[in-house]
Amino acid sequence: MQQKENNFAFIDGANLHRGVKRLGWELDYKRFRVWLEDKYKITKAYIFIGLVPKNKDLYTYLQECGFTLIFKEVIYEVDGKAKGNCDTDLVLKATQDTYENVFDKALIVSSDGDYAGLVKFLIERNKLETILSPATEKKCSILLKRTGAPIAYINDQKNILMVQKEKAPDGDGTP
Repeated sequence: MQQKENNFAFIDGANLHRGVKRLGWELDYKRFRVWLEDKYKITKAYIFIGLVPKNKDLYTYLQECGFTLIFKEVIYEVDGKAKGNCDTDLVLKATQDTYENVFDKALIVSSDGDYAGLVKFLIERNKLETILSPATEKKCSILLKRTGAPIAYINDQKNILMVQKEKAPDGDGTP
């Protein structure tokens, strides 16, 4: 009997959202969660995200899609823009889970070079599945590329993962 893989995804929520937005399409999070499970055998998918009260419906939706949210308190800059850097929280959680040996392999979802140290750490322990970059190959951090880790690009899965706009019905009322 084959043992089921137990892989975890560690997702930089802001990096994922901004990256896909820059690519010009909208991510279907429900499809994304299913795809992560099918493609990478992800049993737990953490999204590290800033806690902004007006986004409570988004947080509920993400949880309903099967993501585990880890919130970071945000601060507001002078211009009123929310700032909630989750990098250290993601690194700490991935490191802790590695030491506690609670997963087989980790998938890091980000294109941010700040995760290069974590990627090297996971490679040394044979715990890295891949990096999933929400940026183009050109825009993905050189620091991540220099780790030698496998990098997949979310834009390659656009047709599967984008929000599908419903077609308007034809003149006779049929879709």
